[in-house]
Amino acid sequence: MQNQIALTDIEMLPVVLAAAPVTPAVNIHDAVEAAWKRMAPFWPLKNLIAVNPLQGFEDLPFETALAEGAHYFQQTELPEPMLAINRETIKWCQAFLDDGQATLPMPGRHMGLWAAWCKLAPYDDRLTGGTKQKQAWLGSLPNEPFNGIAACLAKLNIKASEQADFLTLLLTTLPGWAAHLKYRTEWTGAEPTHANPVSKEEYLAMRLAIACMMWPEAQGLVDWHKAAKLADFGTDSILAKIEKNEVGYRKPLLKALATQQSKATKAQASADAQWVFCIDVRSEPFRRALEATGHHQTLGFAGFFGLPIRVQDPITGESYASCPVLLAPQHDVAEHCCSGPEAISAKEGFRRVSAIKKVYQSVKFTFTAPFALVETMGLPLGIWMGLRSLLPSLASRLQTQTQDLLAPKTEVVPDLANITLEQQAAYAQGALRMMGLTSGFAPWVVLCGHGSSTQNNAFATALDCGACGGQHGASNARALVTMLNAPAVRELLAEKGIHIPTQTQFIAGEHNTTTDAVELYEAKVSTTQGLAELKKDLEQARLANSQVRALTMGVNTSKTEAGAHVGLRSADWAQVRPEWGLARNAAFVVAPRTLTADINLEGRSFLHSYDWQQDSTGSSLTVILTAPMVVAHWINSQYLFSTLDNTAYGGGSKVTNNITGKIGIMQGNASDLMHGLPLQSVYATDSMAYHEPQRLMTVVYAPRTLVSGIVEQQAVLQKLFGNGWVTLACIDPTDEKTYILSRSYTWEIAS
Repeated sequence: MQNQIALTDIEMLPVVLAAAPVTPAVNIHDAVEAAWKRMAPFWPLKNLIAVNPLQGFEDLPFETALAEGAHYFQQTELPEPMLAINRETIKWCQAFLDDGQATLPMPGRHMGLWAAWCKLAPYDDRLTGGTKQKQAWLGSLPNEPFNGIAACLAKLNIKASEQADFLTLLLTTLPGWAAHLKYRTEWTGAEPTHANPVSKEEYLAMRLAIACMMWPEAQGLVDWHKAAKLADFGTDSILAKIEKNEVGYRKPLLKALATQQSKATKAQASADAQWVFCIDVRSEPFRRALEATGHHQTLGFAGFFGLPIRVQDPITGESYASCPVLLAPQHDVAEHCCSGPEAISAKEGFRRVSAIKKVYQSVKFTFTAPFALVETMGLPLGIWMGLRSLLPSLASRLQTQTQDLLAPKTEVVPDLANITLEQQAAYAQGALRMMGLTSGFAPWVVLCGHGSSTQNNAFATALDCGACGGQHGASNARALVTMLNAPAVRELLAEKGIHIPTQTQFIAGEHNTTTDAVELYEAKVSTTQGLAELKKDLEQARLANSQVRALTMGVNTSKTEAGAHVGLRSADWAQVRPEWGLARNAAFVVAPRTLTADINLEGRSFLHSYDWQQDSTGSSLTVILTAPMVVAHWINSQYLFSTLDNTAYGGGSKVTNNITGKIGIMQGNASDLMHGLPLQSVYATDSMAYHEPQRLMTVVYAPRTLVSGIVEQQAVLQKLFGNGWVTLACIDPTDEKTYILSRSYTWEIAS
């Protein structure tokens, strides 16, 4: 099943997301499906997306899933034959799934994993020991992977009643590679067709065939797991710690929000500028810093700005999906350089830099040339390494200047030819209504996406915009700004009751979450009057927020020095903590900004603007709870589990990380594919956690009747709230009381 849908089918999100309970398999097909349902997907390094590692257990109560996850994923003492099977599987997965790192690619990959492996496996002495009998058996395996699974299950004497359990264990004993296969087989619909196809059945068939070669008694794996489940993983104490953290955080937050209810419906004073930031928790402290500099109103909205688009880079020609992975791109948007000569110069520069890199890489990875490379390039490269290590800021400036010289930067504008005028107006209306910005427009309205900038960081895309599929958000901001500035779109919006003043200009921006700098894109702006003041306020906000963020890094200094410090962390290739990302996230607040403006939320809350009085049918709130909130839950769960057990659920230490195949991280040279956040993203030291493990709490400012009706209709919300994965609080404006939704879907007054 392809887990991507059209934005027009947003009401079907719960159907897509709801995990069906695993039922006993009646045939091999059912056994295969039952096994894979227990696995969560994991994205490659080029666009890391946060995922709940126990997503396959969300149909269970949280405490039960916590114990089940421990039994499946936190086993540290696998049977020795299983370790041998894993080593061989890793070897073949590395070779087949490689995405351009290998000098000599595995032959036959275009045929698919099973066909290619069956051709090559008989020549692998590690599998066959050089025996003719084993070679012949491998050579006689069926062409169809399902038949291969059946043949191997028969050879291993796996009972029909144990097939689902056995296949599940083949996945959970090497969960990282299985998670990536889950992504490759179910979540790549927004990407171009991969040249090297693979299926879930092929992977399991290969695992089974390797087991037949290396552990003929592998049926004992089921008995081993039954015995291992008796071990105490301390989940009761872990659950108690999580609940303690939740109580300590939630009570003060709800109390603070309750005191602000009188301001929730208060109209904000006219502003010099309105800023729409991503709901990302890192936006909240920056918004607070910006609001303190002058007459600024800020709002929160998912960073893809409601546009399900695929963006084509004008320089590289490459395209990528720039929308949440829950959605399939509906439109292709090609970005163009503002002028012809600039476009030609930029493309020539890109080809020049690419050619230099290609020559260097080809020399570096051949068998004999590296010796000559060291002799000829050793001194200049040594000097460069010294600069990067001792003077990272200077090295970064030199690198930027060189890149600008070889491949000059140019501002781009989107081409919306593939989106009709009516569609543009619909997207514009949907975004404005959902965030409650339908009147009182300021002279400047800035749609601000976000991204990050770090050096030598394999997890760089994990710091970029999750709502944009692990990409930067500026492209989506530019596209929506172009729509909102178009006179024809404004005319259609006026017919829908949204009147944008002629003097109001929309402008795109991008917040760099590592340096706190905000870049404004001025292409196609009719006048720049007032922009200088906005930039001055942005600089003040940058320094103020940098000072606060520096404190979280253990640096207490002035604003100016703090600004330089966060910039240094961004440029330093030895820095394992360039920023904290979304660490310490704990709440998802759906409300007008007036409810939270006077509260220091400490960068721990996702903030989505919402006005229930403009949403009589609850359609906007339904989308918010079934899409952005679900993604926030994934983020929260990834941080939670990466902190609880960084080996089983995280990425391990960055110090010992190795990139494999350009797709993921291994510890050492042949480990499972790590499928979570690195230790340094959630721990302040090797032993002291920075992230505080707790489940997401969602707070909605709206009448309970409206919220209850949505929960009753949405299976995904019933699953998350009913099983205790997410806690729902409602601040009801009709009686000014705060309620908590119990697991039995009844409202209880918050204590």
